[in-house]
Amino acid sequence: MLEEDGEKRYLIPAIEEGTVIDHIPSRQTFRIIRIIDPQEFEHVINVALNLESRKMGKKGIVKMSNRVLTEDEANKIALLAPEATVSIIRNYKVVEKTQVRVPDHVERIVACSNPNCITNHAKVDTKFIVEAKEPLKMRCVFCERAIGREDIKLH
Repeated sequence: MLEEDGEKRYLIPAIEEGTVIDHIPSRQTFRIIRIIDPQEFEHVINVALNLESRKMGKKGIVKMSNRVLTEDEANKIALLAPEATVSIIRNYKVVEKTQVRVPDHVERIVACSNPNCITNHAKVDTKFIVEAKEPLKMRCVFCERAIGREDIKLH
C-alpha cells in the first residue's frame, strides 16, 4: 500500500473471494508459489516481491482468487515462511486471519536429505519431529538426520 496525498493506494488489486498469504520473506515467495501449484489453478493469482515492510524490511505477498489452502499447503508455507499470515477474503473483506504455525510433526511433505534413509529407497512416507521452531530443526524418525529450513526439499 502506498500513501499519496493522504490517500491509500494498493500495489496489488483487491480480490473479492479467496486467500491472501502475506508477510512472506521475499526470497521465499517463489517457493510459496510452487506450493500452491499455479498451473493447476485457473483463477487470478497476484504476486508481489520486495514490498516495503516495517516488520520485515522486504516481503512478498500472494493473492489467490477463489482458492483456499489445504492443510498440507499451510504446513509447507509454515516451514518456509513461519511469519506468514493467511487471510480468507469474502466480498472484498477479511473474514478470517491466521498466522501459520510450524506443526510438531511433519509427515509426507518434506523429503529426507539423507540419501541412505529408507524413505529414499522404499515406498515409506517421510516423518519428522520438529525439535525447534526457530531456527527450524526437524529430525527424521527413520534415520535420525536433523535438517533445518535451508535443507528443506518439499514433496
